[in-house]
Amino acid sequence: MIFDNPSSEVKTLKNKRESAVNTATIPVPKLEEDCYDWWERHEEALRKQVEINPEIVLIGDSITHFWGGEPRTESIQGAPEAWNSVFSSYRVLNLGFGWDRTQNVLWRLDHGEMNGLTPRTVVILIGTNNTSETVNARANRPEEIAEGLRAICDRVEALAPQANIIIMAVFPREQHPDHPRRKRIAEMNALYAELAEERRYAFVDIGPQLLESDGTLSEQTAPDFCHLTERGYRCWANALRPLLRR
Repeated sequence: MIFDNPSSEVKTLKNKRESAVNTATIPVPKLEEDCYDWWERHEEALRKQVEINPEIVLIGDSITHFWGGEPRTESIQGAPEAWNSVFSSYRVLNLGFGWDRTQNVLWRLDHGEMNGLTPRTVVILIGTNNTSETVNARANRPEEIAEGLRAICDRVEALAPQANIIIMAVFPREQHPDHPRRKRIAEMNALYAELAEERRYAFVDIGPQLLESDGTLSEQTAPDFCHLTERGYRCWANALRPLLRR
């Protein structure tokens, strides 16, 4: 067979092969550039987890990362009022890493994060970045992302079998309710809820609290229609508080 554009054909075949493999479940380290040093944060997390001996561990991406706590990223202000309103009485380790996908979390758990820890509670919010397509990683389908979450939960159960696991529904993104990403996130969250029910985890969906009455996402809650303000983090804090007191 003769191709008029061999490079294009090779690229098409490569994309087909990649789409046949669930990249959301294959552990990989840093994929994207962000406003912090990914590798430095990983090393700091390994040091801090021993120092803190956390009662609560948060696992996630930039939305978790930017909330606050340790390890701290100096360039990020966070939402200290919302953070302190729910976590001031606990020892907390924040394993949120900006731009992380499920596959990055798997790599981090496989490389020491949470080793030897005995937290009472683990809160997981992950998957929104798996809906993004970049030159470094393809977007995943909702069922693939849910399998990535399942793999993360498997790791957490193995590392901290005593912990109560709280699965957060992925927060709404994009300003308007008819945006295609909203539908994909809704499909993901339905699968997340099924996983939580199957394993008897707590499942928390604060999406309705983050949205306005017309379904839009306000700049007062998420100025870039993804990351939260203090107002948005207060919604998260209010949802977690009764679960942490149990």
